[in-house]
Amino acid sequence: HEEAQQRELAKEMGLSLEQVQRRVKQLHEANPMLGHRGCRLSITYPEILRMQLRAIVEAAIDCRAKNIDARPEIMHPLVGTKKELALLRKWTEETIAQVCSERGVKMSGKNGLEIPIGTMIEIPRAAVTADEIGECADFFSFGTNDLTQMTFGYSRDDIGSFLPAYLEKGMLEKDPFQSIDTVGVGGLVGMACEKGRAVAKSQKKAFKLGVCGEHGGDPASVGFFHHVGVDYVSCSPFRVPIARLAAA
Repeated sequence: HEEAQQRELAKEMGLSLEQVQRRVKQLHEANPMLGHRGCRLSITYPEILRMQLRAIVEAAIDCRAKNIDARPEIMHPLVGTKKELALLRKWTEETIAQVCSERGVKMSGKNGLEIPIGTMIEIPRAAVTADEIGECADFFSFGTNDLTQMTFGYSRDDIGSFLPAYLEKGMLEKDPFQSIDTVGVGGLVGMACEKGRAVAKSQKKAFKLGVCGEHGGDPASVGFFHHVGVDYVSCSPFRVPIARLAAA
């Protein structure tokens, strides 16, 4: 966004400053949280997806050559419909197969490079239609930060201006970004867990459920996730000891 950076980029790419500034203006978003990101970016610019996939698969192959047991998983974020994940899974499998073919690596069987492909459940619609989306996924990871933002309609960056009043007046019992709202957001998580597992059982495939977000380090939230059958939580490094103790 800075002119100095735009000049540097223009010089690097052999473009005029005006061309770069025009493109910046075209890509500007009024509400980036709901904008052109996540799986939407992969669908409109598949070359970005393929570049990232190639980097991951080549790195995994290089690690194996050094006897490092690397086990990557591909998780597509911000999916809201089955069609999105079906298309992204197709492109992902094609790219993995292409790189493995180039490097002479098997994709299955003994010593095969099997890479699970799943999605982040962080949009309410994805939770409600988890049975459809689950048909194209090997795992779900619940992005509870964004799921909370979109379920409540609260911006995590702006809640500080009214949260103290809400807590004082009893509108909220606690900050929903620190400890999971078990009724609303948690209800969506529980529903998606049930629907995802049911689909996996009907397809006779392994299925993993996880949580990605600050809630993974909150003891009360960890207890809730255990209750609904989540397999693992992840969180910021400084919260890991608390999460481990809560999980135990």
